[in-house]
Amino acid sequence: MFTGLVEMVGTVRAFQRTGVVYRLTVESPELAPELVLGQSVSVSGACLTVVAVQGDAFDVEMISETVQRTRFANLTQGTRLNLERALRLGDRLDGHLVQGHVDGIARLRELSSGAQTRVARFEAVPSLLRGIVPKGSVALDGVSLTVIEVTRTDFSVGLIPATLQRCTLGSLRAGDIVNLETDIIGKYVQRLMETLSSGRLSLSIEELTELGY
Repeated sequence: MFTGLVEMVGTVRAFQRTGVVYRLTVESPELAPELVLGQSVSVSGACLTVVAVQGDAFDVEMISETVQRTRFANLTQGTRLNLERALRLGDRLDGHLVQGHVDGIARLRELSSGAQTRVARFEAVPSLLRGIVPKGSVALDGVSLTVIEVTRTDFSVGLIPATLQRCTLGSLRAGDIVNLETDIIGKYVQRLMETLSSGRLSLSIEELTELGY
């Protein structure tokens, strides 16, 4: 579990596939020395497990499902990534509850050019937009943000100066893709409403597992 508050930005040193496993090496001189094997790290919104630490970099692995659901298929050397270690029990929850389970991708439609703050509008498929509500929370590339507006084709969020400085969102250009995770509470409510509307009064074990319960 994460908060969506980025600790630092790392860069891709290497990204390669061996059989069905993808291995990503992230360069982060500040974070890497603090990590241990088996630790969870949010890498631009995806919860990944540390499998190696080598000086100023660390390695994580992922399966095809992760690559297909995220923007990671387009990773290249030097790509900047938002990083956050897992939330510890007792920590302040200053963002919102982020699982690190990316639901899909969103594409930047436009980014307003304000003097200090900016408004970003992202396109997403209807199935993802159904889980987004005005004044609700989303995680974009692992960054916890408050939704301003939602339409049938897109949604908007505001970016304050601190966000623009501390993560990768400030450097986005129209057409760029980000990882999107909708709010976990909204997912449960949405599935419950779908179940009730179908005349069913309960969820199966498989459905609860799919929701992350």
